[in-house]
Amino acid sequence: MKESASEYVYKLRMKVRDYECDIEGVVNNANYQHYLEVARHEYLRTIGIDFRECTANDYIFMVSRIEMRFKTPLHGGEEFDVCLNFKREGVRYIFLQDILRASDGKTVVNAEVECIALHEGRIAKETPYDARLSDALGTLA
Repeated sequence: MKESASEYVYKLRMKVRDYECDIEGVVNNANYQHYLEVARHEYLRTIGIDFRECTANDYIFMVSRIEMRFKTPLHGGEEFDVCLNFKREGVRYIFLQDILRASDGKTVVNAEVECIALHEGRIAKETPYDARLSDALGTLA
């Protein structure tokens, strides 16, 4: 997995809810995927991509692969930042995401999430949303 850059195009502050923790008082591993997804969706909304609009136009964006490295756990009530960068490789949209504990900046999770777009049930080589994504990619330079 490639490490994310120290500068991010987007950060979202969140807080662990008690029901997300297991009996040991730490966040259950599956919940980290939820945090990553919330941040991706919120970021895409900030650049003008809304999933309802995409779906209405028969474009379905979906995760095709995810790789996560767990570094240190989060506990109930802790605040954290979900940070991301992304790039485009062929038909894949690749999000490089980190979850950082807010109190000390310690890395909780590193993740690489690959997404694809389907149009009418087939992998889309291009979408009407690519211009917005390209513009956003330009902000990373």
